Amino acid sequence: MKQAAIVVKPTKTQYSEHEAAVELGVSVDQLRSLIRSHIVETDDDLNNIAVAGLHPSDLLVLKILSRQKLSPIPPG
Repeated sequence: MKQAAIVVKPTKTQYSEHEAAVELGVSVDQLRSLIRSHIVETDDDLNNIAVAGLHPSDLLVLKILSRQKLSPIPPG
């Protein structure tokens, strides 16, 4: 019996702003706006993220936040 091979895409450990934006399907400006509105408190913090990079877990949180922003839960 022949088994199908599972192809696993190698994971990155860190993403630049541009790479993160591409992965999330948003522009860099939209990514920065999302981070500014949900994660950082000052523009200095935002600049530090641009230098430090983003981890896969950061992208997961940002993806969840971006979906909530695109389709808000109706009140009620």
